[in-house]
Amino acid sequence: MLLHVTHSTRYDYTPPVETAQHLAHLKPMDTLSQRLVSHALKISPTPAQCSEAPDVYGNARAFFALESTHEELVVTAESVVDTSPPVLSPDVARELPWEEVRERFRYVKDSAYDPASDFVFPSRYVPRHDDFAAYARPSFAPGRPAFDVAMDLTLRMYRDFEYDSESTEISTPAIEALAQRRGVCQDFAHIMIACLRTMGLPARYVSGYLLTQPPPGRPRLIGADASHAWVSVYLPGDDGPGAWADFDPTNGRQPGEDYVTLAIGRDYSDVSPMRGVLHGGARHTLDVSVTVRPLEELREEAARIAQSQSQSQTQNEEPS
Repeated sequence: MLLHVTHSTRYDYTPPVETAQHLAHLKPMDTLSQRLVSHALKISPTPAQCSEAPDVYGNARAFFALESTHEELVVTAESVVDTSPPVLSPDVARELPWEEVRERFRYVKDSAYDPASDFVFPSRYVPRHDDFAAYARPSFAPGRPAFDVAMDLTLRMYRDFEYDSESTEISTPAIEALAQRRGVCQDFAHIMIACLRTMGLPARYVSGYLLTQPPPGRPRLIGADASHAWVSVYLPGDDGPGAWADFDPTNGRQPGEDYVTLAIGRDYSDVSPMRGVLHGGARHTLDVSVTVRPLEELREEAARIAQSQSQSQTQNEEPS
């Protein structure tokens, strides 16, 4: 599936910003199930400096600096991504009990380092708490394979939690969202990661996009989509490295070809789409617009517009 993603971010500042430096995670990754076909980042006003470098987790991170006074900042990322249904790696020991996975990540002096161990520890938005363990335990039956544990937890959260965009903010602690059983995709991802890590399994945060289908007979609303977030769980091999498998507690499913992976990290703080340090701009308003469309749909629309313009031009040239 070829997907076209437009992610536009606009800040309006009062008073104006004099200088600013920003970091952005807005470029989709290349993974086993997706290929980045094209990407363009447009910034207004034009930055004095702009560069790109990978971060510690392999995400493409853009840096740009603005050295002139500005009242607004508009950043638009346009990407085309070729996606395919994810397939669980044959390296994964699908039936490995979760207890054995947990034991592999207990600290043992002089043992070989596994990069997945970075995702067992608490992080800024994913603390340890007994309440996470209490919610997780029904999914962690003795001897249950780690994959089945993650799938069961995904489905339980889908049933137990209510999506409510007005119930939380990005600063709302995950433990609070757990208590009220409501929130948004970022909350659900943080809660599920906290449950898995509390029980000793490596889990990471995935930011990206989801192709949403309009109601039958209704057009797709431009800018009406939003960024999405889900969870990736590490599943080891029998005697060595394994692979990561993705789970989406917001929708009670595993991601498919209708998902676009943007970046991975310990939690949202590692992969926030935009962050910056400003001189000035004590107050601001933020507007974010996201549109995910099949590229073929975009091409068909462009062809209709071109045909309509051609017909209109022909009519204007006809003698009266």
